[in-house]
Amino acid sequence: MAQFIDRRLNGKNKSTVNRQRFIRRNKEQIKKSVAEAVKKRSITNTESGEDVAIPSRDLSEPVFHQGKGGSKERVHPGNDQFITGDQIDRPPAGGGGSGSGKGDASNDGEGQDDFIFQISKDEYLDILFEDLELPNLQKNQVNKITEWKSHRSGYKTAGIPSNIAIVRSLQQSLARRTAMSASKRRQLKELESLFDNVHMTEPAQPLEEKRIKNEIEALRQKIASVPFIDTFDLRFKNYERRPIPSSQAVMFCLMDVSGSMDQATKDIAKRFYVLLYLFLTRTYENVEVVFIRHHTQAKEVDEHEFFYSQETGGTIVSSALKMMDDIIKKRYPTHEWNIYAAQASDGDNWADDSPKCKEILTKQLLPSCRYYSYIEITKRAHQTLWNEYESLENTFDNFAMKNIQSVDDIFPIFRELFQKQTQ
Repeated sequence: MAQFIDRRLNGKNKSTVNRQRFIRRNKEQIKKSVAEAVKKRSITNTESGEDVAIPSRDLSEPVFHQGKGGSKERVHPGNDQFITGDQIDRPPAGGGGSGSGKGDASNDGEGQDDFIFQISKDEYLDILFEDLELPNLQKNQVNKITEWKSHRSGYKTAGIPSNIAIVRSLQQSLARRTAMSASKRRQLKELESLFDNVHMTEPAQPLEEKRIKNEIEALRQKIASVPFIDTFDLRFKNYERRPIPSSQAVMFCLMDVSGSMDQATKDIAKRFYVLLYLFLTRTYENVEVVFIRHHTQAKEVDEHEFFYSQETGGTIVSSALKMMDDIIKKRYPTHEWNIYAAQASDGDNWADDSPKCKEILTKQLLPSCRYYSYIEITKRAHQTLWNEYESLENTFDNFAMKNIQSVDDIFPIFRELFQKQTQ
């Protein structure tokens, strides 16, 4: 009988396969927990992992059990209270101790708390952005953005157990055993033939027969000692990430920092842009991001100043739209770039400036943008900017507008704006 001996050392990631299987099985529950976690996080810790609570009822395995009625005989290990013939009353249905918080109190009931599962930063972000993409992305010029896809690429000598190539490993085992025992088998055949000749020779030669027998037995032991499979025989399926050429894209982030935007409103806007920035940098390898802050005047800034600058003032939204249009003309030709924009504001604007914003969008920006999203952060009645933009939503397919009233709305609105499109 063949025995398989695993001589590989246990690596630090030996439970990776089971971990990924667990995540797949509980994907829906983990997604809900991740969506809830987004609401509670601050701007500075969005990239950390997360503790996911999974109710114990969702972890139970399906079991077969006997129905009510009938005569049953069971053997319970560790029984020291009952003997054969004792009758035990069936416990009442719906008793306490289930851990679900329902039913009457019990002094001897037992239950289970929710299972707390820690997911890493990478797993958290993968689940967070799993079903999202940039809308209307087209391959204008294949040179910048690189998406990655895993492909089979031969075999390798090390890997995780789930990727083991059984047929290739057995082929390697057969080749090794053949190479290590071929010469011994030839010698064995020669000795067996020599033994038959000596045995048939007259007069008998017992000493010679014994010597040949010992050599034959030694050869057979050497052949049997060759292991059926060894670490050197194992082959694992190899996967490599190959780049998929795509189009180059730029995302314009326009944020209102005027005096009407209080700290809570700015915090919501920053959280939205943090999600957007993480999504872009995580999903696409090379997407340029242009940050524009504006009050009465617009200013192109870097990432740090965009999120942390305390500058404020009045409100003229058209200044940011004009700057975006100027930057597109200077640096991002529309025949080479997919242009996207996300604008966040509380809706307050000079009354005579809102029609200018609509005109700039209609004539200059929307014809050149793949997708333009406007997020208004307010609990009040919508202002003139929202009213002007409403007509654009009905006219342009590449324009979307949403209203965020609280932190709880950030992630649902974000998913609606960047939901993966069905073919």
